[in-house]
Amino acid sequence: MNELVLALHGIAKSYNKGLPGEVEVLRDIGLNVAKGEVVALVAPSGAGKSTLLHIAGLLDTPDAGAVRIAGEEMSGLSDARRTAVRRSDVGFIYQFHHLLPEFTAEENIVLPQLANGIARSTAHARARDLLGKVGIAPRAGHRPAALSGGEQQRVAFCRALANAPKLLLADEPTGNLDPATSDQVFGVLLDLVRATGLSAVIATHNLELAARMDRQIRLDAGRLISS
Repeated sequence: MNELVLALHGIAKSYNKGLPGEVEVLRDIGLNVAKGEVVALVAPSGAGKSTLLHIAGLLDTPDAGAVRIAGEEMSGLSDARRTAVRRSDVGFIYQFHHLLPEFTAEENIVLPQLANGIARSTAHARARDLLGKVGIAPRAGHRPAALSGGEQQRVAFCRALANAPKLLLADEPTGNLDPATSDQVFGVLLDLVRATGLSAVIATHNLELAARMDRQIRLDAGRLISS
C-alpha cells in the first residue's frame, strides 16, 4: 500500500455549535491521499470545501475526528509543533495570490524559506529554480503589480512549494483567472505537482480541470462522495 501523506478520519465541523442556528458543515469525513496522488475536491461555493481544506492544513480544528499528516497524528500537538508542520509539510494556494506587494516575485518565494530556517543564498537559488519551472524566470525581479494575473498566480504556486512540502492544498487556484488563462496556468500547476511528486488536494468547481487529476471526490451535504 502506498504511503499516506494525508489521512482524515471522522471529521466533523459545525459553526455556532450548540446554539440556535447551528450549521453543520462537515459530517463524518474520511479521506486518504497517497504519496504523489492528485485529488480533485469538487463542490459548489458554500459547500464547505474551504473548511475541509483548512482542517486538513491545520488552519482550523475539527469538532471531532483525526488528522494525520505524513503519518503523524495532529491532535494534541502543541501550537508550536502544529505551526512547524504547517510551515514545513503543507503548502497552500488560494484563489487570489496574496503576494506581498512590496516584495519582488523572487523575494515572495524566499520569505517563507527564511522563516523556515533556510539559508538566504539557498532560498534565492530555490526561488529562481521554481520560477524557471513555471516559465517566468525573467520576471523574478518584478513586484506583483507589474505581473499579469496568470504570472501572479504562478508566483503563488512557487511560494507554496518553496519549503518542499509533502502536501499541497489548493482552493480554487485558478478561479480568479479568465478561462483561457485558467486552463494554461492549471496545466503549469499540475506539471509542477507531478514533477515534484508531492500529494495534492485541489478544490474546484470546474469539471474539466477536475478530470485531469488522478481521482475526484465530491462534497455533498457535508459528506464526501467518491466519483
